[in-house]
Amino acid sequence: MQEILKIVFLLFVSLLLFSCNSILNSSPRSPNFILILTDDQGWTSTSVKMSEKIEMSKSNYFETPNLERLAKNGMRFSRGYSAAPVCSPSRYSIQFGQTPARLSMIRVGMNTNHINHNSHVTIPKILKKINPKYVTGHFGKWGIDVAPSILGYDFDDGSNGNKEGVFTNNKSQWEVEISEDPKNIFSLTKKSIDFIKDQAKSKSPFFLQISHYAIHTNIMTNKSALDKYKSKESTDIHKNAGYAGMIENLDDGLGLILNKLDELGLLENTYIIYTSDNGSVPTIPARKFYKKGINFPLSRGKWDAMEGGVRVPFIIAGPGIKKGSQSNTPVIGYDLLPTIIDIANPSFIPDKNIDGGSFKNILFSEIDGKITRAYKGLFFHVPYENKIALERAHSSVIQDNFKLIKYRDNNEVRLFDLESDISETKNISEIYPSIAKDLEILMDGYLKDVNSIKWREGLNWKNVDINKVNSFYSHN
Repeated sequence: MQEILKIVFLLFVSLLLFSCNSILNSSPRSPNFILILTDDQGWTSTSVKMSEKIEMSKSNYFETPNLERLAKNGMRFSRGYSAAPVCSPSRYSIQFGQTPARLSMIRVGMNTNHINHNSHVTIPKILKKINPKYVTGHFGKWGIDVAPSILGYDFDDGSNGNKEGVFTNNKSQWEVEISEDPKNIFSLTKKSIDFIKDQAKSKSPFFLQISHYAIHTNIMTNKSALDKYKSKESTDIHKNAGYAGMIENLDDGLGLILNKLDELGLLENTYIIYTSDNGSVPTIPARKFYKKGINFPLSRGKWDAMEGGVRVPFIIAGPGIKKGSQSNTPVIGYDLLPTIIDIANPSFIPDKNIDGGSFKNILFSEIDGKITRAYKGLFFHVPYENKIALERAHSSVIQDNFKLIKYRDNNEVRLFDLESDISETKNISEIYPSIAKDLEILMDGYLKDVNSIKWREGLNWKNVDINKVNSFYSHN
């Protein structure tokens, strides 16, 4: 009898161990994330129709078939925004999930000693906290004042800026150069593919950010693409063959990434995010005054917080996302951190100083759902004059369909309804004074809450210690 009981007990233990092991093996794998961040790519500078309602939200001259492929397999956001109209603030914002205003990082060339670069709240550091097996990599343009490893990246190719991607700050940047590796597109793609292959081999979950130097000047493309666009009929908006070739070469790089993911069987567990650090330059060469720029029907472009400077391509594909879908909910670069973390681990509680909100619900169920953020608006802050742009310090807030811009030199306020006036041509602040006032109070209140830096005449914030200047918003 004792022998029978012993046998029954051993069978029970074996069955229990088998069941536990099956549960562990069937538990969901940590997903992979690839963030492809392009440089200066405007909302209308692809062949993807970013809004079904707006015919000119795609280009009839530029061709991006691989981005079309990504959009067909995922969701495009008709109102996707970069956090700033210039690169470095936008790049900081993505990594930390905070607005450039909160970070007091609002332009290229700032002194950033006031920023806690050792913060535990960055995309790679939080992912590693969720699952220590995550491997993280960054390749390409960095634009942040410490090494990628400080923010938690295991692999990187350096603290690169524009010069590493071929940039000369003179008139020659607008001349077309022929290259077999334009703007390092293909060498950067190879580094990224090698990283992906290594993680596939070791079966490690990964986060990879590919930060392209394209399509920032210098204008570079390979000969075959240049010849193609020289012979193609252009439009009155998009007409530069070299620029078109560079955009196609950038898209070729995306295609190589997608093909490799497919080959390795990784698409079923990988989220691919495609967006830009800010909108396109408004003209080639850059000019201050023009009628219709590259970003038309959007107004203005890079350097200004008008729609042309901050509305950008924003496409995400991955498991569970409805293919070929479009969301009209406004999303922004600093929403990426909480969204990625929410997908990786829904129970993880983000830091209280995160400005972004997760839009996971939009990706998986409510296409035009709401996003919960600490503040009910998207904030843009440009507290200095830029001579190539509007040359007026300004701040902006978007809430639902309304956008308010406030100029700091004379406190002029302009209100636009982006649903009916995407070109920002009709100031309706006098028609809807209460909405304008509420948005102004919201925006200025936010700047005070985060003690952001404040415009002062003659101050451009370049290479200055902000604490010594001592020009901040406050409630005092």
